Amino acid sequence: MSHVGVPRGTVRKRRSLALLTTGVLTIPVLAGCTSGGEETSRGAPQDIAPTARQAVADGSTVNWAVDALPATFNAFQADADSATTRITGALLPTLFPMDRSGRPKLNPDYLESAKIIEREPKQVVLYKLNQQAVWSDGREIGAPDFVAQWRALGGKDSAFWTARNSGYERIEKIERGADDLQVRVTFSKPYGDWRSLFSPLYPKEVTGSPDAFNDGARTTLKNTAGPFVLRAVSKTKGTVTLARNPRWWGDKAKLDTLVFRAVAAGDRTEALADGTVDVADIDAATADRIALARRDRGSNGQPPAHGPGSATTPAAALRSWALAHGSDEEAAEIAQAAREKNRKAVVAYTAEQKALRDFAVRKSLEPAYTQLALNGESGPLADDRVRRAVARALDREELARTVLGPLGLPAKPLGSHLALAGQPGYKDGSGALGDQNTKEAQALLADAGWTRGGAAQPPKDTKAGSEAEKKGDKGDKGEESDAEGAKEDAEKKTAEGAKSEKAGQDPEEKAEQAEKKEAGGEKAEQAEKKEAGGEKAEQAEKKEAEGEKADRASDDSAASRDEGLYIVGEDNKPGVHTPARAASTGGASAIHVLAPGRTAAAQSAALRRQAGALGEDGAVAAQDKQPGGAAGAYAPVGTAAPAPAAAKGQLGKDGKALTLRFVLPSGPGSQSLRSVGDKIAVMLEKIGIGTEIIKVPDESYFKDHVASGAYDLALYSWPATAYPATDGRPIYAKPEPATDGSLLVEQNYTRVGTDHIDQLFDQAAAELDEKAARELLKQADARIWAAAGSIPLFQRPQLVAVDKKLANVGAFGFAAPRYQDIGFKNRQAAGSPADRKK
Repeated sequence: MSHVGVPRGTVRKRRSLALLTTGVLTIPVLAGCTSGGEETSRGAPQDIAPTARQAVADGSTVNWAVDALPATFNAFQADADSATTRITGALLPTLFPMDRSGRPKLNPDYLESAKIIEREPKQVVLYKLNQQAVWSDGREIGAPDFVAQWRALGGKDSAFWTARNSGYERIEKIERGADDLQVRVTFSKPYGDWRSLFSPLYPKEVTGSPDAFNDGARTTLKNTAGPFVLRAVSKTKGTVTLARNPRWWGDKAKLDTLVFRAVAAGDRTEALADGTVDVADIDAATADRIALARRDRGSNGQPPAHGPGSATTPAAALRSWALAHGSDEEAAEIAQAAREKNRKAVVAYTAEQKALRDFAVRKSLEPAYTQLALNGESGPLADDRVRRAVARALDREELARTVLGPLGLPAKPLGSHLALAGQPGYKDGSGALGDQNTKEAQALLADAGWTRGGAAQPPKDTKAGSEAEKKGDKGDKGEESDAEGAKEDAEKKTAEGAKSEKAGQDPEEKAEQAEKKEAGGEKAEQAEKKEAGGEKAEQAEKKEAEGEKADRASDDSAASRDEGLYIVGEDNKPGVHTPARAASTGGASAIHVLAPGRTAAAQSAALRRQAGALGEDGAVAAQDKQPGGAAGAYAPVGTAAPAPAAAKGQLGKDGKALTLRFVLPSGPGSQSLRSVGDKIAVMLEKIGIGTEIIKVPDESYFKDHVASGAYDLALYSWPATAYPATDGRPIYAKPEPATDGSLLVEQNYTRVGTDHIDQLFDQAAAELDEKAARELLKQADARIWAAAGSIPLFQRPQLVAVDKKLANVGAFGFAAPRYQDIGFKNRQAAGSPADRKK
């Protein structure tokens, strides 16, 4: 299934160019946050219906859904994707695949042994190849293949269009060992992740020249060395067909053919039901349908109690029948067409549900995690205090429960950027940043100068009789001008600066605070007296000094944020219209509408209800029940109706609201990401941060927004790796200036990094002692947490629909599939499983 937000070519990419300006990042003291042993937390086990090979039948075909045909079969090119990885895994040597715990494990099909034989003066690794290992043309796998791949990926020859070269640039030379089955690799400098090299291993025919490397392996692989060979690629059918390799020296593949078929995420349910595919990654909605289908197995042919038409009540059904058989011919025709459409939908749904009974949902945690990325390139998030405030506002446990809880998977937030639960070296480093704490988050924002009144601006051309004009009257001693008050608000840098006892306080801010009292539970009579009677400024300021909290702002609906601000008529009488004026309140966009008195009264009452001015039991305040409308209908000129709480609670600085662009994908397969995004927006609203959610097409989400830096907040994922020192560095590396004035960001799309983090990665990569390397990586992870550019949320769910008769396939978790073991538990009838009509 398509996973939006997973970067293509997910590891060891060549640096890409992007514009960036950055400063020195402040890192808090991290004493004690990286000490201690590794955690024993375990991830979810794989779910593949493991079956002994002798119990798996020989022959038949399996159809496996992929997102799209691979753009290339060269895994080292920039446009390699998940389909490339899936298919080449069955065709090419992987020397150290990951096992079920996420560790690299020697593959005996290709290696007898591989180890460091010298450390001084230089590191030397000796590979002893399986003497039976041959390419599909019969040639032995040997040193020439290793040499050709090193030269292609070493980075010294720019004619090779490669996106991955980490580690290869550290190789000094490759030689034949004592015989043709030994390969001796000497490194110019130590490299702890040497096991990551030469996987997949391509034949020298592919890597031996730039032309062959750049173009020869994009659409075909003529020479392979896996349990399968590439038989055919059909763009018209959208299939890649693999056949059993007759020269394979390992365990013989159980399947005759393995077909990878391009099926869009939204078409997977139909493809499973009609027999087009036997294995498919699916979303939660399809998993629910399969569960319902298996539950309804004993329904004796009755239509399911779910799906199309299931919500129709008896009364609605009777009315539909009456319309379809009534005397109104036009209405009857419409009703009959609707009933026929619904009947067909029920029939089709019932048939699909019957077919889906033959599938099982195998689930685990995918070896990838979802993160909240905070773009530190510019704007409010360039300040590390604001980034840390965002992170401290998040309830990561709630977000994990939202996605994983309904699926019955472990719903624990991820505590590391560099390892997943169950992998060696995993340790929760989030303590370097701190747990969720609303007060601490608010304090960080206040320290950064973002205050409740900071977004307020004095209205232009204030009308006579307004509160702002009253403050400027001659008789009010000690009052400063509105302009001076606005300047003072812009200069506030601490939480104390948010207080409003000063005489020069902005009039819009005073109106906000007065309304906060109303939303927070002030007595209705006092609020209406202020609205109707126009009390003096000194009395209003005494009330404002009580400092009510604005947390209620987060409970407002999104619609309430868009409500306008209504102004009562200028002569205290109903029915008088005056041109509308624009203003800004609390940083939110607002429109001043001068409405008739009675209309304004109704609008005021409605807005009070939206702002939470209801009793605990939901009862309307007493004054809203008074005969003749709400009290305060004939308020003094310029009196504003209550503003929505969301507008009042938002922070600002220098007349600008604290609002972040939150970019999310809009496709049907991204619903869970959008749900998480909505919850994050609510959490941020509680601390006064507004979010502008921007939904964009899935196909442009990563390239045009995340990679280009056109976002403040975004959700996307990174895959797990057994080599975090190598694969993690480009993701968290500090951007470096390029000769053209831009910055090289590699894969660090948050644009947040430090020299210290880079140094720790470099030290870990050069450390040959695995335990020491892990300790260095824990320190790096703690500092990545403290920088608050990337906030890991949870490990992603892995849901795979599989024909229930298939064995050794499903949700693999960390482990690489053993394609030669996949097959049907019982021999199928004539014809492949994909040909059967369900």
